[in-house]
Amino acid sequence: MSLQKSPIKTVKRLFLVLAGAILMAFNINTFVHAGGLIPGGFTGLTLLTQEICLRYFNFHIPFSIILYVLNAVPAVICFRVIGKRFALYSCLMILVSGFLTDWMPQMFIEFIQLHDTLLSAVFGGLLNALSIALCLYADATSGGTDFIAIFISEKYQKDAWTQIFIGNCVILVLAACLFSLDKALYSIIFQFTTTMALGALYRRYQQRTLLIITNKPEEIYQVIRERTNHGATSFTGFGYYEKKERSMLYSVVSANEVAELVGEIKTVDPAAFTNVLKTEHINGRFYKRPKD
Repeated sequence: MSLQKSPIKTVKRLFLVLAGAILMAFNINTFVHAGGLIPGGFTGLTLLTQEICLRYFNFHIPFSIILYVLNAVPAVICFRVIGKRFALYSCLMILVSGFLTDWMPQMFIEFIQLHDTLLSAVFGGLLNALSIALCLYADATSGGTDFIAIFISEKYQKDAWTQIFIGNCVILVLAACLFSLDKALYSIIFQFTTTMALGALYRRYQQRTLLIITNKPEEIYQVIRERTNHGATSFTGFGYYEKKERSMLYSVVSANEVAELVGEIKTVDPAAFTNVLKTEHINGRFYKRPKD
């Protein structure tokens, strides 16, 4: 039985998705509502729609209904293009977070009483990033623009959270025109905090270049191949410090694989010299673990 389909893997994914959904609903009902923030993405669009209906048409639409309608089409596209299980776990996240946002007990909501909008924006943004990261670690997403971000990242092998941040700013400009400029600006701080924190918490779509000078190129290549399924290119040079021929391996791997890989390299060759470089963009064949 493969790890991907094992009961332990399934339980882990369910736990991460449900934890992410609970955190997101809690964040919306506490930090976001306390600061009057518009988070951006489909969540922000949902809150914006609620506020427009309440303020200009004097009727309330449940958060969950709007969220489900907005996510319907992206979920179908995700199911067909990215992966079936990925889409199903993502839909579970959307369903649970939407339901809990409407029906979370008041005792949890009243647990946090903040009267400082800046604190709400910063800590709400951090909690938002954590909830999204939990879903991403479960090979799922919180839906909405995250579906779009995953699609771009899978297709072009580049981190798309900055582009999503720019798109979210458009929603915030609309909020500023309809409601309050200061709330929209605080919402930008919320979204910026989320984007920066998410980039630090989840790095699958970031790449790192490894330059490894070693006397054991074959053994280290095997480690790279077995641990990451990526290839490597070997160059032969001359080490002036020891006055002898050395080999240099060049390889590009995902950023979240670097720490474990460097440790394995050190075990195979304690004398290896490893330089890790940030990779902005790659063009060519690069192994992508498929979504299930």
